[in-house]
Amino acid sequence: MPPNSIAETVASLMPRAKEELTELVAFRSVAEFTTFPRSESEAAATWVATTLRNEGFRDIAVLDTPDGTQSVYGFLPGPQDAPTVLLYAHYDVQPPLDEAAWTTPPFELTERDGRWYGRGTADCKGGFIMHLLALRALRAAGGVPVNVKMIVEGSEEQGTGGLERYAEQHPELLRADTMVIGDAGNFRAGLPTVTVSLRGMTLLRVRVDTLEGNLHSGQFGGAAPDALAALVRILDSLRADDGSTTVDGLVDGVAWEGLQYPEEDFRRDAKVLDGVALIGSGTVAERIWSRPAVTVIGIDCPPVVGATPSVQASARALVSLRVPPGLDSTEATKLLAAHCEAHAPWGARVHFEQTGQGQPFGAHTTSPAYAAMARAMSEAYPGQEMQYAGQGGSIPLCNTLAQLYPETDILLIGLSEPEARIHAVDESVSPQELESMAVTVALFLQHYAQG
Repeated sequence: MPPNSIAETVASLMPRAKEELTELVAFRSVAEFTTFPRSESEAAATWVATTLRNEGFRDIAVLDTPDGTQSVYGFLPGPQDAPTVLLYAHYDVQPPLDEAAWTTPPFELTERDGRWYGRGTADCKGGFIMHLLALRALRAAGGVPVNVKMIVEGSEEQGTGGLERYAEQHPELLRADTMVIGDAGNFRAGLPTVTVSLRGMTLLRVRVDTLEGNLHSGQFGGAAPDALAALVRILDSLRADDGSTTVDGLVDGVAWEGLQYPEEDFRRDAKVLDGVALIGSGTVAERIWSRPAVTVIGIDCPPVVGATPSVQASARALVSLRVPPGLDSTEATKLLAAHCEAHAPWGARVHFEQTGQGQPFGAHTTSPAYAAMARAMSEAYPGQEMQYAGQGGSIPLCNTLAQLYPETDILLIGLSEPEARIHAVDESVSPQELESMAVTVALFLQHYAQG
């Protein structure tokens, strides 16, 4: 079937896709069960499993993974001797943050200004719908030309490694000739992009203790060691004056040779306030794709409202360290902890708890699978050629899959272009991108099957 016929079929399926994405977005499937009901994630998993069953998938299983969450697996047989392609997405989502700050409710898909808004529309419930659209278009064209394994994860955003551990324990389950990970996105809407580099990550809770209990700041302040002040000193030591990450013993990454990210474009995408400088050194692409980056993503201290005049006995922060390809996340974690301990002032006691970790990923791009994707993207986006980009975020599963199946090609694509504002308030997806990327996946499967 020619590319324009695939595109016409996908276009005709878009109303159904919107209805299904609306249903899926409605599940508050945040895999943080101290805050969000486990039943919401389980209901989302059931919805995904039912949908796969209705699409003709076999061997459907809701997998109980070691982190206490569920991933959904299904197998769709293709022609005899056809290659096997694994399609990946995840149904869990980031918390909505301040729900009152959303223009429309985060768990209600709402169309506005040509985009569909709601948590998970782009990251990554929309990725699952993208794969479904592609398979439906191929069936309309005469059949899916490959064997398809579909895996839809339930805890990707939490970084707790449930599916990674499950895959290690059941290595044959996800084995495939190539894998399409639908959890990345185009560098910019309308510019077809494959992500070939992912930073790994480590999450470390850092707790500082200095006193047996809080003290009156008037009676003891000035001599009593303040745990919050000690923590601030430690956190400040993680950055140089220009904002570059400085963890003792951690190398600074490598030069980035792929698609560049103009500073003015980055400032606009990141919505940096006028007069505020970017941090770090090197090109923007290097800073966000191929160098380590530390971020303090949470801190426990008394809120301003209701605070008492006290010297704090204990303080805690959650520190994220992104680790570029070429570095090991386990070693980076050790260096981060050692740095924090070494920079603690006044003999403050420092304790650590690791809450998440994932290794970085770098793709091998000289293969028939990448050639098939380049052809598919040029047809789905007329007048454009496939671009290579990095991603500063982490998809720990990719590294696990690369280690389990070193002979398998892994391609990262998806719907998370800059306007999608994933992980932020008012996340959205462009229906045009959903349509074009579904066409891309369908054409890729055709071209890959042809060899």
